[in-house]
Amino acid sequence: MGRKIVNKKGKEKRLARKEERQRIAAGTIAVARANALTDPLAPLTAFRSYQRCGLIALLSCSRVTQLPTETVEWAIDLTERNIRKPSEQCSWGWDGDKKREEMTEEAAWYLIAKDPEGKNLGFSHFRFDMDYGDEVLYCYELQLEPWAQRRGLGSFLLHTLELIAFTNQMRKVILTVLLNNKPSICFFKALRYSTDETNPDEEEKIPYEILSKHNPKMNRTVPAPSKPAVRAADLLTASSHQCCQGGHHHH
Repeated sequence: MGRKIVNKKGKEKRLARKEERQRIAAGTIAVARANALTDPLAPLTAFRSYQRCGLIALLSCSRVTQLPTETVEWAIDLTERNIRKPSEQCSWGWDGDKKREEMTEEAAWYLIAKDPEGKNLGFSHFRFDMDYGDEVLYCYELQLEPWAQRRGLGSFLLHTLELIAFTNQMRKVILTVLLNNKPSICFFKALRYSTDETNPDEEEKIPYEILSKHNPKMNRTVPAPSKPAVRAADLLTASSHQCCQGGHHHH
C-alpha cells in the first residue's frame, strides 16, 4: 500500500473545531465556578468602599435571591425611572413585567452601593454567562439615583465589575446601550468600551449597540457567523458620567 495522503486543510479544520470545543468547555467551567461563589467581591477588599466628590458609598455583592425584597423593589423602580422613557422613545419599547421577571431570575447578581446610613445609591445587575461561545460578565443594568450621578460612582462600579470579571477568568465584560442615549455611549467609550464583534449588522436597524471590554490577559476570539437581532440581555443605561471636575474615577 502506498503512503496515505493527508488532507492538510481538512486536518486543520478538525483541529480548529477540537480546540474550539475545548475552549468552550473551559469557559463553561469558568462560568459555573464564578456562579458558585458566595461573594464575588470578597477578594477585592479595596473596592468595598468609595469616597470622592463628597460622596461615600459602601459596596456589596450577592445574588438576587439573597437580597431583601425592599432592595429588589427599589432596583426595579430605579430602573424604570431611569430607562423607561428612552426605551419608549425607540423601537425597543418598555415592558415592565418582562423587566421585573428578568431582574428577579435566579441567575441575577447584584452589585449594590449604599451610603453609610444605608440609603441606596445605585446598583448593577450582572450575570456570569456564555455568550456566542465566550465566557462573559454580562452587565444588564448600571443605574444610579439622581443625587449619586456625576460623582464618579458609575465609573467605579463599572471598574469593579471589570475586576470581578477578569479575576474570575471571564473573557470580557459586555453590555447593551440604546443608540438614542448618546451620553451613555460616550460614557462607556470614554472608559475604553468598543463595539463588540457580535453587534448586529447596521442593515438590521436595531435601536441599540453592543459594547464590550476584553480581558487583557486572554486572547480575543473570532465571533460566530450568525448574529440575532435581539440579545439575551436587556438594555443598559448608565446614569453617571463625570465626577465633579475631576473626571472619571480610575485605579
